[in-house]
This record gives sequence, structure tokens and C-alpha cells, in this order.
Amino acid sequence: MTFWEHLDDLRGVLVRVAATVAVCAVSAFVAMPWIFDNVVLAPCSPDFWLYRLLDTAGATDASRPLRIELVSIELASQFFIHMSAACWTAFIVAFPIIIYQLWGFVSPALYEHEKRGMRRAFVLGNCMFYLGAATGYFFVFPIALRFLADYSLSPSISSVVSLDSYMDNFFTVVLLMGTVFELPLLAWLLGCVGLLHRSFFRRYRRHAIVACLTAAALITPTGDPFTLFAVFIPIYTLWEFSARLVKEQKSA
Repeated sequence: MTFWEHLDDLRGVLVRVAATVAVCAVSAFVAMPWIFDNVVLAPCSPDFWLYRLLDTAGATDASRPLRIELVSIELASQFFIHMSAACWTAFIVAFPIIIYQLWGFVSPALYEHEKRGMRRAFVLGNCMFYLGAATGYFFVFPIALRFLADYSLSPSISSVVSLDSYMDNFFTVVLLMGTVFELPLLAWLLGCVGLLHRSFFRRYRRHAIVACLTAAALITPTGDPFTLFAVFIPIYTLWEFSARLVKEQKSA
């Protein structure tokens, strides 16, 4: 194929990707009121499952249920939040389809053994992205939200959360955790090209534990061990899982 034929194929891939995202965005826009009430705003409810678990375990004060009041400050905030939330939701839902379309464009140029490796990377990358997004939604964001909502500098100051601030933090945490959970895939790819070996993880395991504990403490500055380890365990598990995906260095 000539350069222009490849370019034409790429244009077709981009058109299909854009069409997929557009269909998902329109569907998400229509369903967004239900998604908001049952998914996005669920961590604002004191009946959210993680809050009940923390109250039962004695990690939080059950006599002080979570109270969050969201307000829309700007006139057009709710409309633009509706639009942006539909687009982000479409990206999250269509993520595997987007990667698959790009894979279909690249795969003819790969050897058979390279295709097998990329198929494993495709499956692992998608699974880890959604696992990370779920961890951000079900664990990290609710814990951070509860701490920040309960934090009080002075009793005379009442906490009112703007809708824009809530949504910025919501999508940032969910997408950030989805991205962080791609680290095992990165480690595996670096291991495949010989840039990373399992000895690296053994040598720096103690450093990793301290770094993961520090990250967990920054995410959940509540001070109680239960909340700290609820965030630390998934992060450190990524480190150990990454080590299992990397081969030992061959001796000379």
C-alpha cells in the first residue's frame, strides 16, 4: 500500500472512532439524569456501601452521617456539566472499542508473535483500566470526599460544594486511578524489550512500600489505619502484580 492508501485507512479508523464516541455520547446524554442520581451522586449519600462498612468497622463516627450539599453557581453550569459528563462517560464506555479500532490499523504491519503479545496487552490494558476506574469510584473518591466534606476549619463556616468542583474531582480521581492501574501493562512492555527485570522489584520493594504508604496517606489523610490500608493495599498490589509480569534477568 502507498502512503496515501495508509492515510486513507487511518482516516477511516478515525471516522469509526469518532462515530463510536458520538453514539455513546448521545446515549449517555439521554441517560445522564439517571446516571447522575444513581452513579455520580451515589457517594454523596450516607447510605453508600463504603460509608456503612466504615461505620460498622468503627473507622468513622456513625453519629455524624455524611451531609453534602451541592450547588450550581454559574447559570450554565448544569448544562455544560451534562455535556462534559456525557463525553467522559462515552470515552470510558468506548475505550475498548477505540483501542480495538486502532489495533486493527496497526496489526497488519506486525509479525505473528508480535500480534500475540499485543492481544495480551489489549486484554490486560482494558481489564486494568476498568479495575482502576472501579477502585477510584468505589474506594478512593468516597474516602477523600468524606474526609474533605467533614473537615472544618471553623464551626462558623458551613461547607457548600459547587457542582463544578465535585465533578472535576470525581472524573479526575476515576480516570487517574484507571491510568495508574495501567502500570502493570507498562512494566510488562518494558520487560518484553529487556529494559525492566524482576530484580528491580526485589531491590526496591522496601522503597515501594514507603512510597505506597505515603501516597495512601496523601489520598486519605484521616489518620485511622483501616482507611489508610484500604487505599494502600490496592496500590501495593499493583507493584507486586507488575513484578509477576516481568521476567528474571538472564545471567551472562
